[in-house]
Parts: sequence; C-alpha cells; structure tokens
Amino acid sequence: MPVVTVEGEQVSFEEGESYASLLEKLSPKKRESIIAVRENGSLKDLTAPVMDGAEVSWVSLSDPDGLDILRHSTAHIMACAVKRLFPEARVTIGPSIENGFYYDFDVPRPFTPEDLEKIEEEMGRIVESDLPFERIEVEKEEARKLFQEENEPYKIELLDDIEDDRVSLYRLGEFVDLCRGPHIPSSKRVKAYKLLQVAGAYWRGDERNPMLSRIYGTSFPDRKELKKYLTFLEEVKKRDHRRLGKELELFHIAEEVGPGLILWLPKGALVRKIIEDYWKDEHLKKGYEIVYTPHIAKLNLWEVSGHLQFYRENMFSPMEVEGSQYQIKPMNCPFHINIYKTKMRSYRDLPIRYAELGTVYRFERSGVLHGLMRVRGFTQDDAHIFLTEEQLEKEIFDLLDMTIDILTRFGFEEYDIYLSTRPEKFVGTLESWEKAEGALKSALEKKGLEYAIDPGEGVFYGPKIDIKIKDVLGRSWQCSTIQVDFNNPERFDVTYIGADGKEHRTIMIHRALMGSLERFFGILIEHYAGAFPLWLAPEQVAVLSITDRHIDYCTKVAERLREEGFRVLLDTRNEKLSYKIREAQVKKIPYALVAGDREVESGTVAPRKRGGENLPPMKLDEFIELLKNEL
Repeated sequence: MPVVTVEGEQVSFEEGESYASLLEKLSPKKRESIIAVRENGSLKDLTAPVMDGAEVSWVSLSDPDGLDILRHSTAHIMACAVKRLFPEARVTIGPSIENGFYYDFDVPRPFTPEDLEKIEEEMGRIVESDLPFERIEVEKEEARKLFQEENEPYKIELLDDIEDDRVSLYRLGEFVDLCRGPHIPSSKRVKAYKLLQVAGAYWRGDERNPMLSRIYGTSFPDRKELKKYLTFLEEVKKRDHRRLGKELELFHIAEEVGPGLILWLPKGALVRKIIEDYWKDEHLKKGYEIVYTPHIAKLNLWEVSGHLQFYRENMFSPMEVEGSQYQIKPMNCPFHINIYKTKMRSYRDLPIRYAELGTVYRFERSGVLHGLMRVRGFTQDDAHIFLTEEQLEKEIFDLLDMTIDILTRFGFEEYDIYLSTRPEKFVGTLESWEKAEGALKSALEKKGLEYAIDPGEGVFYGPKIDIKIKDVLGRSWQCSTIQVDFNNPERFDVTYIGADGKEHRTIMIHRALMGSLERFFGILIEHYAGAFPLWLAPEQVAVLSITDRHIDYCTKVAERLREEGFRVLLDTRNEKLSYKIREAQVKKIPYALVAGDREVESGTVAPRKRGGENLPPMKLDEFIELLKNEL
C-alpha cells in the first residue's frame, strides 16, 4: 500500500484517498480546527488526493497559514453574497491581507454602509447553508468561455496574464472565481467575521483604470478574537492622526495645494521645531556636520547616481531651465557626495558625517497617499557617512546606539530588527558584500540585539539594517534604516588618500533614524493619541482665570512661565471655568493652572493634569520645579 508521512508518522492509504479521509482517523477535537494540509511545503485543500511518499502536516486555524486561508475563503463568501444582492457587480480580486481581507467590485455606484449590513446578512445565510468550496481544474479557454458567459471582463484580463494552459477555479454555490486556493472545506467553518468599510481603488492601482468599490472585512476563528480586534480598531480610530491633526490644529492638506503635500500649522510646526532642535543637538554631539542642499539639480546628477535607471517611476517629471533639464530631488545623497568632493580627503579626516533635514519629493500614486504616513513631499532626517572599510563595524555599532537612544527618547522601546542581505541584482564585489554583511551582523551581535535575516531584501547598492518600532498598540512602523553603499562611491569616484599616499575608494553609509519628519510625526500623534509628553507638547501649560479680576495675576504667572522657557496658553476669556478646563483637556495640554481669589491672595497656583487629577495648591516656584523634574 502507498504510504504518506503525516507529522512524522507513516500512514498507509488507499489509492485515490483524500486528505479529508485521513483526517477522519484523528480525534474529533483535533479535527475541528484543521482546515487544510501542507504537502511537501505546499498548501493544499483537504479534498486533494494523498500523494504517495509525501511529507505532510495539518494546517489549523491557529496556524498563520490557516488564518490566511480562512480570511481568503471569507472573501469568497462575501463576493458570493455581493453577486446575489447586486447581480450587475463585476468581480475583480479578493485577497487576504494582514488582519483581514478585501474584495474589489466594479459597480454602478459605490457601496454604502447600509449595503454592507445587507451583504453581512446574506453572508450569514451562505455560512449556515454549509456550502462546500469545490476546486475545479479546467483548460484556460474553458475558463475564458465561462467568464465571458458570466460577463466578468476583469477575470478574463487576469486569465490573459496566466501562462499555464490549465487554471484552477473555485465554486461556492453559484459563485465561481478564478483562484489558486486552497480554501476551507465549507462555508460553515467561518465562525466570526465583520465587514469594516468601503473605499475606492483603481483597477491594478493605476489611476488611468476604472475606479472600483473595495469592501474591507475581517475574519477570526471565534467571536472572542473578533471582538478583541474590533475593540483594537476602535482604539486605532480614536488615535487616527488625520482626525487628531485636524482637532489639535497640527497640520492640513489642501486640495488647492495638492494631495500628499503637507501644510504644517503653527502648533504642528512648533512640535516639528522641537524635534528638529533635538535632532540637530544630538547629531552635533556625535560628530556630525549639518549641511543644507537645494531642492532641484541637473538631471545628469540623477543619471550618474543611478536613480534614473533604478528609481525613475518614483520621480516627478523633469523641468527645463535655460535649455537644461533639472530634476526635483527624490534623494539627498548625490548632494552630500558633491559636498565631500569639494576637496581631497585624507584617511585622517574619516569618518566624515554629513547630516541634513532634507526635503525630498517622490511621485506616489494618489491611491496610496495617507495623511502624514504616505506623502509626496517629506523631510528626511538624512545622513551620509564616508569612511574606510576598517571603520565600518564600529560606525555601525555607534549608529545602533544612537538610533536606539533617539527612539527611546520619543517613547519607543520595542522594535523588531532585520538584516537585509544581498539581492539577485547587485553592484560591487561578492567580497565587499560579505564584509559589509559581516560588519552589520557583528555590530548587532555585539550590541546583544535580537534580529532576523531578511534574505535578498538588501538594496542593489548594499546590505542594510531595518528597525521597525512598535507603538503603544503593538503596531509596527518602518522608521530607521542603516544602509551600506558600494554603488555611489564607484559611480561618483569618491576617494580618500590613504596612509600609503595612494587613492582609495571610500565606503558610504546612508542612514535615517526617524525616516521622515512627516511620517514620524504621524506615528507620534497616534502613539500618544495626541497627548504628547511635556517636552513635545506645543502648549505645556494653560493658565486659566476664573473672573476678570484675576486676569492681572494670571498674566504675571504666564509671563513668569514663559521666562522659564515654557510654552503657555493664557486663557482670560469671559467664559465659565468648567468650559475653559474642558477645552484645555480637549487640546490635550499637559497642565492647567486655575487662579481665583484664593490663589491671588496666597500667591499660589492650583495645577490640574490633563487626565483630570487635581494637584494641591502650590507656589509658582514649586510648580516650575515640578515641570523641570518631569522634563
């Protein structure tokens, strides 16, 4: 009899038997959570025939692959419901994504929240019907004929991209979709799901294509996990930097100015100044030199750097100036190289570290723009270090120290670290790549930092370390990167005079600690839900008068605080005190000082924290000392 190895145990089976029949030999409790099988590393449906000699393991709902299959299957259930309720809808694609799934439809009008409710109800009926997911393998031309009859032009377009002569379809009731699979055995295995929102999306992400209606949803093995996730989404919604940015008057995006271009309002600009001042001070302490560079340069500069070859689709169109082509800059590095090359450098001068808060511009499709997180114009906290091969490991070690110190200062103490190694297409020698990867790895290990290898994900010019910070909700954000570059020193002929009196090629490090000020600010807003720590708050203290006779005293208190370097809001309006206090809380000002007859007579202030805690009355000097201690 043929034999298959199931999770280390050899099991005999009958010819033509499916994995579902093997599953019947397990206990009912274990069978309940298994939805697919992993055969020689490939995911298969339970209805697939058992392969003789295969290495097999079961895929359960607790397995990441199992959760992915569950969500993909829920997307098909949703599409089936949509086609029942809206027969005119044309189906496109419906993948699983992190924490859920989506499906894009071409419909006469976008879906509404009321439509989502109806679709959810119909999904419930499909789930209760216990419809099987049936895999069908057919010739491509047969699939084409089917989708022509169903008037599904997008599926036909997808078929044209498939080179194989045979394709797989999945049938769920009357709904048939082009799909690789695998899927759960039947619709009843879906226990907990929720449709979340509708958004617009261009077909294949290209604004020249039709605008589709995208439905986002999520699915979990049980209702407890779904409820936990929906609670998490509510918290995310409360912290949305776009909403808070408007409420707290931090930034604005104007249609008249253009999408993806940020207007920093006074309060947001003040926080930016605080960040920038701290950033500059820290860099000067670490031996960096601050530089400034133009926003445009001759197009040829980007040809030499390789950006026209490797990065053209992310660059804006060039402009003509007096007969020459100029390019608005997508990167700062070619400018820093030209600063380095203003004179001959000695090995004694190295490492040379140039730092710039340089504003760059990149052409992002309108469909991916998102508040401060994805923009077209942004300021990088950029730096480029020119050094010798012998200095590489120590410099990376110091960079890791600096990165972690700065991230910690902003309240980020959890992060994931990845070492990205050589891709298939690369410049430089294998020997150089091995030395650079070794230096990055050695620095991480000497620092005692846990990291994961991200094979083949280095940039074409060198390996890199990526640090993804985790916010208070546990979400990961890519911010910091340390990249070793062999490409630009070669392209721009960047050298130094060594101890032997000969010219040698420098090594170059690109690094950004916060990524971009815009995105980092957006992350900070969501991390703190707009309630910035005292040192970052645009207004640190609100001084509130109770009546007009207390205005003079409040004004003197505010002036004294400003003299001590604190940022103060003086509120002497003829409004109720409760209204003023509530407004200070809404503005998320860390402290409010209330002054009435008692405070004026005793020369004290009554501090109140933004969370609602009242502190005992104290002398102004005591309060100033309290603030300084907190800072």
